Amino acid sequence: MRSLFWSQLILRIVGCVQIQNGTNSEIFTRGPALKLVLFFDTINLMSENIKEIKIFTDGGAIGNPGSGGWGAVILDESSKKVTEIGGNEEKTTNNRMEMTAIIKALESAPDGLITVFSDSKYVISGITMWVFGWEKNDWKTKNKTDVLNKDLWQNLITVTKDKDIEWKHVEGHVGIAGNERVDVIANSFARGKGATLFSGDLKDYSVNLLDTSKNQSAVLQKAKSKSSAKAYSYVSMIDGKIEKHVTWPECEARVKGKKAKFKKTISKEDEEETIKEWLS
Repeated sequence: MRSLFWSQLILRIVGCVQIQNGTNSEIFTRGPALKLVLFFDTINLMSENIKEIKIFTDGGAIGNPGSGGWGAVILDESSKKVTEIGGNEEKTTNNRMEMTAIIKALESAPDGLITVFSDSKYVISGITMWVFGWEKNDWKTKNKTDVLNKDLWQNLITVTKDKDIEWKHVEGHVGIAGNERVDVIANSFARGKGATLFSGDLKDYSVNLLDTSKNQSAVLQKAKSKSSAKAYSYVSMIDGKIEKHVTWPECEARVKGKKAKFKKTISKEDEEETIKEWLS
């Protein structure tokens, strides 16, 4: 179990320990049989009452900025209930839709041990690492620029407070069933079509949310498509300074032999997200 479970369990263990002459005596000092029974009853009750929740999310925008959509699937493994949610916004971005999906899902999910599956490194890195520095620096990046999407980051901090969340990054478009489903929901809303959203028993749900393994044929197809895709640009960063290059030789000339970051991008959106991630 994770932090929420263990912190509660430790409190109960401490409650069973008596302090005598400044040292911890055994929990069996007085009424050992009764205390042992109560101790294991506590463990059993906690295990039975803690819900395990799986959440899959995705979001995107056509045009970035452009018409956007987000989607989420919430699985309560205790009750075996599945709930799909989704929505759309005009003139928004991929990152805002990714964040909105997670915020809406966490607002809708019951309390418990929550696992969030997202293909957005931007959101996961942001909420698990970057926000702490941003808050201390009055919402400025290390380059002293305003943090993008401050409103949503603050909302995300609020909805994650006091929740036990494990964040898992998954690759998009590699056949992971839950991720593929939320991609369909988000895409449908972004295109203004909406989607028929499911709410009901897991046994009646057509998607296998319990299988989070990749589909190898999808992995190979994605790798093939990306490697053969025409480069939109090449981006490099040295000592915090970012430059865009039209050709690989231009990029190579700048980074060769130096401590640098560089990446081929395949679209304007890919280029923008790369730069945002590097500057965060």
